[in-house]
Amino acid sequence: MNILILGSGGREHALAWAVKQNPKTDRLIVAPGNAGIAQLAECADIDILDGSTVVTFCEENAIDFVIIGPEAPLAAGVADATRAAGLLTFGPSAAAARLEASKRFTKEICDACAAPTAAWARFSEAAPAKDYIRRMGAPIVVKADGLAAGKGVIVAMTETEALAAIDDILGGAFGAAGAEVVIEAFMDGEEASLFILTDGTNALPVGTAQDHKRVGDGDTGPNTGGMGAYSPAPVLTPEIEAQAMAEIVLPTIREMARRGTPYSGVLYAGLMIKDGRARLVEYNARFGDPETQVLMMRLGAQALDLMLATAEGRLADARVNWAADHALTVVMAARGYPGAYAKGSVINGLDRMPEDSRHMVFHAGTALKGGLVTANGGRVLAITARGATLEEAHHRAYSMIDLLDWPEGFSRSDIGWRAL
Repeated sequence: MNILILGSGGREHALAWAVKQNPKTDRLIVAPGNAGIAQLAECADIDILDGSTVVTFCEENAIDFVIIGPEAPLAAGVADATRAAGLLTFGPSAAAARLEASKRFTKEICDACAAPTAAWARFSEAAPAKDYIRRMGAPIVVKADGLAAGKGVIVAMTETEALAAIDDILGGAFGAAGAEVVIEAFMDGEEASLFILTDGTNALPVGTAQDHKRVGDGDTGPNTGGMGAYSPAPVLTPEIEAQAMAEIVLPTIREMARRGTPYSGVLYAGLMIKDGRARLVEYNARFGDPETQVLMMRLGAQALDLMLATAEGRLADARVNWAADHALTVVMAARGYPGAYAKGSVINGLDRMPEDSRHMVFHAGTALKGGLVTANGGRVLAITARGATLEEAHHRAYSMIDLLDWPEGFSRSDIGWRAL
């Protein structure tokens, strides 16, 4: 079959890598792609936020299956456009994608189905928001309501920091995403991610992972889009996963269906775990980045079969075949990230990297200029390895980093530290 993947990051490179291994794949196109993706698939420069453009491209290229990677096309209704055109599509409708696109909407869903999460309030004006913070005290969590590329969340440990976050968000630091602010009670514990495929009725867990959000070793410094991840996450035990499914995920899926907006695609549940129980931190309407890199490393070719079963409404009969393995990915970012950083530096040493079922370099923010791979974003590479143990995967990933010659890049040195 001919398959189109929308997106240009490390997540889409990992999805393309897994899909390419499946014998069902005849032609694979990624739009717009990046320098790494171009080594295994065709890349197409189209506007992936415009549903009609995507549909026209699919018709012209006889596309059989569309996989939508990032959140922005989902929020823009691209899945609605492709489905309306009769195209088999993996990814929720714009109405269902509000589970990620609006923090307020997610909280309202949790309230409606009694899913355990943090107490919350929402505001569109600074004065009442600040009064609420002074009344509740710190630590407290301040979030831009809309999509802010993973950066619109401030875990404020002091009241001063929380008040400044209100000024930033409502003052336009995150654009339209900050038209409203959601303030949540601080939840302590250990955070982990549970990934679920759902066709609107049935739900199938397809892996656990733990991300590292802060930029510095020991989980210090500002939040980022993610500096590394590993799978499975031992803190998310089978018992806690069962509790999260029963009390959070399945009630959410039922509530979305009850409202006439059934959710079809991957549902990423960010969970806070304490005392053997999980509470919801947030939902994402797509595979995470960099969690996708470790999940695809472990799932391989069956990832396509599972996504097809989701899109075709056949999840009730689907099963995941797990090996007893571990995967770990380390993000290489441009110096200065998540603040200001320079683009255009040349990345040397990629030709020395092993690329097989146990070692992969997934490109996130790269471009090809004059035959050279250059940095074209904040998070640039995801150095990913698989092993029989997490220690083995960790050793392999960091050994690969040693082969790189890119002074303008940096990484954390402690990915996986909680489990290790």
